Amino acid sequence: MATAATSWVSKTPGICGGSACIRDTRITVWGLVEWRRLGRSDADLLQSIRGLTPSDLDSAWEYAANHAEEIDEAIHRNAEA
Repeated sequence: MATAATSWVSKTPGICGGSACIRDTRITVWGLVEWRRLGRSDADLLQSIRGLTPSDLDSAWEYAANHAEEIDEAIHRNAEA
């Protein structure tokens, strides 16, 4: 089942710095993770981000769990920018 969920996440050079994004959007996994760490709920994210679905969030959380170091580095890198 991990393959189905991670297929929603893609990395494209030149789009969002090559960061992992949900489907063909500019919604970064690291951005969703950072918002979650700041206390935003899944329901709030779904309401706030147009076009985001519960399946997108499931995929983001699974990707983040399997690529924790990558996500932490992206959050750190973007905090410095």
